[in-house]
Amino acid sequence: MGTRGTARKPHRKKPTRHRGLLIGTLATILVGGAVTGGVLLTASASGPRAGTYRLVNAADGTCLAAPHASTADDVQLAQADCNGGTDRNWRLASSGKGFTVRAVQSALCVGVEGDSTAAGKAVQQQTCDGGASQVWKVGAVGDTYHLVNSAAAKCLNVKSGLAQQSSCDKASGKSWRLEPASGATRTASPPPTTASPSASSSASASASPSASRTSASPSASASARKSASPPAPPTSTAGFAAWPTATGEKAVATTIEVSGTYDGTLKRFYGSGGLGSDSQDEDQGPLFELADGATLKNVILGSPAADGVHCLGSCTLKNVWWQDVGEDAATFKGTSASATYLVDGGGARKADDKVFQHNGAGTLTIRNFQVADFGKLYRSCGNCRTQYERHVVISNVKVTGPGKDIAGVNANYGDTATLSGVTIVGDSSRKITVCERFQGNASGAEPSSLGSGADGTHCRYSASAITYR
Repeated sequence: MGTRGTARKPHRKKPTRHRGLLIGTLATILVGGAVTGGVLLTASASGPRAGTYRLVNAADGTCLAAPHASTADDVQLAQADCNGGTDRNWRLASSGKGFTVRAVQSALCVGVEGDSTAAGKAVQQQTCDGGASQVWKVGAVGDTYHLVNSAAAKCLNVKSGLAQQSSCDKASGKSWRLEPASGATRTASPPPTTASPSASSSASASASPSASRTSASPSASASARKSASPPAPPTSTAGFAAWPTATGEKAVATTIEVSGTYDGTLKRFYGSGGLGSDSQDEDQGPLFELADGATLKNVILGSPAADGVHCLGSCTLKNVWWQDVGEDAATFKGTSASATYLVDGGGARKADDKVFQHNGAGTLTIRNFQVADFGKLYRSCGNCRTQYERHVVISNVKVTGPGKDIAGVNANYGDTATLSGVTIVGDSSRKITVCERFQGNASGAEPSSLGSGADGTHCRYSASAITYR
C-alpha cells in the first residue's frame, strides 16, 4: 500500500434535517439488523424461502455436514465434499426474524456451543430448544448469503475444516450458497438493495506452483499437472475411503523436496538406499520434505517408509496413505505460532510409536482420516530441545485398535487438543486413551503423565464426540 499525503479538509456543511432523519433511521435499523460484508441487513430484508438446502461454502465449494454423518448431539459441524447423501441437507424453517437450520438426517438444530456469543466458538448440531443461538438471520452478499447468529450477531464460518461463528466481513469463507436439495423450494433471488458494494464478486483462485524436487524425484509433466485429478479411491460403506490400490511404484533413494503442489497420482513410494529403513532411528531422512506452504496429495507410502513426510512450515497432506509407518508418518516442524498444517483424508497403519509428530509450533488439523494398529495418533513433542505451544484439532477420524493414545499434549506449555466425531473400533475394553496430558521438558528426559480425559482446557471434547463400535 503506497503512502498517502495528508488529505485537504473539505468544507463542512451544516447538518440538514434530512441528514438527521437518516442518522436516526440507521440507529433504529441497527437494533434489528446486522452489518455484514459492508451491508446493513435489516431483520425484514428478504432472502431465501423456507425449504431444504445444501449449504455450500463460497470459498471452496464444500458442504456443511456433520462429521462421519453423525447423528449425535453436540457434535461440531465440519466441511465435507458435496457428494454425500442426506447428511449434507439442511431444512430452513421460519422462526421469528430468522430461520432454524435443522439437519435432515438427525433432526438436530444448528446452534453455538454453550449459547456463547464469543467469536471462534464451535457451531454444532444440537437438540432443538428454540433458543436465540439456534436462530440464524440470512442476508444476501452478492449471489451468496451470510448466516448470522441471532444471539451473537456473528457469521457462520469455517476454519481449519470446522464450523464456528466469527465476526462478519467479506471473507468468502463466511459466505454460503443455498442450493435446493432434490424437490426443495428454490432460493429467492437476493434483492439488489442488499448487494454488498465491498464484497468481492468472486472468490479468488490461485494456481498452484509446480513442485520442486531432487534428481531422485518422480517425473511429472506439465500436462499431467493440468489434467483432471486421478480417480478417487472407492468409498467404503462406513463413510471413509477404502484403502487405495497403487497405480505404480517408485523407489526413493534421496528425499523428494516439494514446494508448491505435488500430485503422486496414487503411486506407491518406498525407501531404498539410505532411505531403505523402517526402523525407529530418529536421525533418518524422510521420503518427502515439504517447504512452507507446500501440498502433497494422492500419495501412498509403502514399506520401508523411512521417516515419512517432513513439513518445514505450513503444509497440506491430502489423500496421503501410509501402509506401514516407519519412524513417524509425518513430522511438523514450522517455528511460527501461526503455522497451520492440514491432514485431510488418507490413513495410516502399523505405527509402532507415533503417527503424527509435532515438533514445531502452530496448529495441526487432522480430519477425515483413519488409523489402525498404532501407538499414538498425535504427539506434541514431550522433550524437544526447543519447545512451543502447540494445538491439534481432530475431526471425523476412525480409530481401529490396537492402539494406545489418540492425542498427547504438554499441559505446561499450553497445548490443546480439540476432538469431535471420533469413532473407535475394536476397543470394547476401552484401553485406547483419547487424550493424555504430559509435563513436557526441553532436557530430553522422558516426560511424565499428568492424567488423561477431557478437562475443558488442554483436552477438549464432550462424551458425545467419541463413539465406540
